[in-house]
Amino acid sequence: MDRRYARVKLACYATNISMSVMGNLPPLLFLTFRSLYGISFSFLGLLVLINFCTQLAVDLIFSFFSHKFNIPMTVKITPVLTLAGLLLYVLAPILFPANVYLGLVLGTVVFSASSGLAEVLISPVIAAIPAKDPDGEMSKLHSIYAWGVVFVIVVGTLFLLTFGSEHWQWLALGMGIVPLTASILFCGAKLPEMQTPERASGALSMLKSKGIWLCIIGIFLGGASECTMAQWSSGYLEAALGIPKVWGDIFGVAMFAVMLGLGRSLYAKYGKHIEKVLFWGAVGATVCYLTAAVSSIAILGLVACALTGFCTSMMWPGSLIVASDRFPTGGVFIYAIMAAGGDLGASVGPQLIGIITDTVSANATAQSLAQSLSLSPEQLGMKLGMLVGMLFPLFAIGVYARLRKIKSSQL
Repeated sequence: MDRRYARVKLACYATNISMSVMGNLPPLLFLTFRSLYGISFSFLGLLVLINFCTQLAVDLIFSFFSHKFNIPMTVKITPVLTLAGLLLYVLAPILFPANVYLGLVLGTVVFSASSGLAEVLISPVIAAIPAKDPDGEMSKLHSIYAWGVVFVIVVGTLFLLTFGSEHWQWLALGMGIVPLTASILFCGAKLPEMQTPERASGALSMLKSKGIWLCIIGIFLGGASECTMAQWSSGYLEAALGIPKVWGDIFGVAMFAVMLGLGRSLYAKYGKHIEKVLFWGAVGATVCYLTAAVSSIAILGLVACALTGFCTSMMWPGSLIVASDRFPTGGVFIYAIMAAGGDLGASVGPQLIGIITDTVSANATAQSLAQSLSLSPEQLGMKLGMLVGMLFPLFAIGVYARLRKIKSSQL
């Protein structure tokens, strides 16, 4: 990679780690917020929805109006927004002592906007830097996000166990070093030129291609396949397989992230034929979901959850690689519209599993069935939820098979 952009590359890596901090630290603190400030599960769940809606809004705005923005300046303020949102989180009990939740909402909106900007802009920055292996560089960028997740889960879990949840603000402040580092690295750095459609109509014309919709569906299914297991593995291992929460977090969520990072790192170093990787990744993820859903053996379920991370590792970045390769003139628009598709899948998948689990758990017929299978209603609900989650990688097999068959000229 061009040495002129070494500092920019490091800043992009730090920004991606910042995304992993803001995507995984708040869920670790939800039970803390409930116990310290009396915030209900419904309102805590609303924070997740606010996070998703904010990111999706940013994705869509940049999909059609990226030409209206000063892209280099926007890239550089992204980690600053992350730091501002994190500080609002930390100061919420001080600034809003009578309504801590309001401070958490404001912090969520700010850092979610920064995460949306990072999703849209950091990948095209890396793609615009001259490199011998552009696909490998893109995979490396996304692998760093996964390793960031491992860092947040392990450090966060051990910190709360060691020092107690009442000191959560020190943990959050410590995590602020990451976006602060990214902000410093971006100062004075010169970014490579990135293409954007000159008008909104230019973006709309690209949406007439069937190929771009195939890529969007691919990243939607990839985002759903990855994030459903990422968000539910800990709860599933605890409720359905009886593994204690602390070990479910470390060996479920963290091991999932380790395998996610491993898959992306291996592709960055050795990978090629991305359509083939996507196809077999979807096949493997389907098998893992099925195994996790039907197995009653704790260790087998644990392994299946972890291996899902490896199988889905390239489904999001790989879909980006395919889209950027086949639509090279799309620039920022391609990354923005793909980010919107991925974020939608990342929200729909976990929400659907939650709805199915709650519905099955409360159904009288399902309760009888659970009893006959020597399961609790919640266990049955989660197992059925995992079976439904299997549909995302299963459908992705067909989409990626189609991408393997058609050439870019046919898109």
